Amino acid sequence: MTGSTATTDTAATTVQAPNDVVSLQVAAPPEKLWQLISDITNMPRWSPETYKTRWIGGATGPKPGARFKGRNRWRWVRWTTTVEVQVADPGREFTFDTIMGGVPRTRWSYLFEPKDGGTLVTETRTSFSRTWLRGTIQDVFMPGHIEGFKDGMLTSLQRLKAAAESR
Repeated sequence: MTGSTATTDTAATTVQAPNDVVSLQVAAPPEKLWQLISDITNMPRWSPETYKTRWIGGATGPKPGARFKGRNRWRWVRWTTTVEVQVADPGREFTFDTIMGGVPRTRWSYLFEPKDGGTLVTETRTSFSRTWLRGTIQDVFMPGHIEGFKDGMLTSLQRLKAAAESR
């Protein structure tokens, strides 16, 4: 689905199809996996791009509207994002949006589906906007970054799986 731009109109919102989708079967219950993912201080353990996270604005845990800062790196480029939790449904879904200039830019979702005595974990990435300027800057300073998202997502899920199955 990489590069997909299909949208679905609903009563009050427009839902865009994810740009990237990666799933992995894990021999652990959905609640345990949700706990590991929704504890954003763990994100640097899973993500090959995120190296530091912390709750901000008085937030202390995952709930809709809670915000956190993420520090990221890709090759020599470093940046900070402000992130807002959209869905915090224990054992089922953890979704957050990166925010730039007060506008959601990218949505990251983790879905947990009981399956075969374990859990099918699905991570999705949906880009809401890629302006000409933002796209050009990314293409010049971070060539190949967008194309590598699926690999990074799979790495994250593999690290989550290793941690969950080793406990």
